[in-house]
Amino acid sequence: MIRELVNRIGIGLSRIGYTVKLAKRSFEAASGRRDVNWRSSNFGSINSEVNAAAPMVRGRARHFAENNAHAANGVAAFVTSLVGPGVVPVSQHPSRSVRRAIMAAYKRWAAHCDADGRTDFYGIQAAAVRGMIVDGEAFLQLIQTEVGFKLRLIPPELIDSSHTVELGDGRRIIAGIEFNAEDRATAYWVRPARANDVFQSYGTPIRVPAEDMIHLFVSHGPGQVRGISWLAPVLLRLGELDQLEDALLVGVKVAAMHAGFLIDQNGTGTVPYDGTQAGSILDSGLEPGTLKILPHGFDVKFNTPQAAQQSIELVQHQLRAIAAGLGVPSHLLDGDLRQANYSSLRAGLVSFRQRVEQIQFHTIIPQMLTPIWERVITTAVLLGELIAPDFEDAITDYLSVEWYPPALPWVDPAKDAEAVATEIATGLKSRRQAVAERGYDIETLDAEIAADKQREESLGLTFGSNKKMEAENASA
Repeated sequence: MIRELVNRIGIGLSRIGYTVKLAKRSFEAASGRRDVNWRSSNFGSINSEVNAAAPMVRGRARHFAENNAHAANGVAAFVTSLVGPGVVPVSQHPSRSVRRAIMAAYKRWAAHCDADGRTDFYGIQAAAVRGMIVDGEAFLQLIQTEVGFKLRLIPPELIDSSHTVELGDGRRIIAGIEFNAEDRATAYWVRPARANDVFQSYGTPIRVPAEDMIHLFVSHGPGQVRGISWLAPVLLRLGELDQLEDALLVGVKVAAMHAGFLIDQNGTGTVPYDGTQAGSILDSGLEPGTLKILPHGFDVKFNTPQAAQQSIELVQHQLRAIAAGLGVPSHLLDGDLRQANYSSLRAGLVSFRQRVEQIQFHTIIPQMLTPIWERVITTAVLLGELIAPDFEDAITDYLSVEWYPPALPWVDPAKDAEAVATEIATGLKSRRQAVAERGYDIETLDAEIAADKQREESLGLTFGSNKKMEAENASA
């Protein structure tokens, strides 16, 4: 009725030169239906589309990430691949002594940086990345204390997406984020609710400066302000797959039931089997191996429900489509390795590695890790934990850092180790980089190796690996 009225108004206005377009969400995950008429499909401004769809998509993505086994496994696989045990920083200061002091200050902060006291910096990395995948974005608030600053993960719904207003002089607030005339984020408007509140409440948003907030999300277009869940392309398919599996399960249950129908063709009204009859149901009377002779005029028929043809292939196709939409290899989604071999697994992991590295170095490191590192070192200098009299003159050296994500394991660990050793020997990779990828600090590792070697020599111990290394060093 309303649509018909709007159409009539649109026709009338079009006659005098105006155009009316019905509003429609272009994210199918938000509308809850697939747009089969591709000729009428369109996608408007990225911000208008994302801001309209993000809350609905976020709620549905959370539902499937917590209730659907395949979605939960795919999200966990992506988080593990992106951060694993943690993306490790290595200071690039030219002085070795200063570099060691910088790393010591960072490690002290990283161990106790969680404002809620539940995990460390690497656990916060994993939580933020999971939020970016499921919710589409993650917010980390930098809370300054007397002993430094701490991190707290803020739910995206606390950043008031309905708060959009023009402030004048080119400044404006879009979806809870304030921008200056140069289109740079200057503040975030956060609802005064607590992240652990049981009941939702609404209050006047509080302005938090942009330097105290980390906003992590993958941009799909220039000027995008808020993020959209990575599950958006597959939410409809996940729902349809659940319905398909439920229907197939019911069909199997029905097929497993032993249901028989007696047809009294002569209308005698008698029951030819022995047993207890409750209404029209015969509870017993058939035993295994029993042969019964029916009286004249009776016939027996059993139900034979038809199972869905090629249902397994259909489910597997749906799972492959979901894996492709989420961006993970299918075996990381369903755990099915029956048809996998070394070559297929390696080929699938190569392309997945490239996707993972792109997100790590284009999104996670510049948006979250590097700003936090710069804040950690600057705060340590200001609090006197890091003695740096030349900090103002050599600030670039102090803040210079390289981030090393955990190395993704190959199918064959022995070949992986051999490949790393070859890269180091040919100068394609440094030992520092190879050690950092495993989550260790090379200077600490070298000190441990030297201490182990000294202890072994004092005890008269000699291991095969040490003999091999000494022989290689002697020949070199």
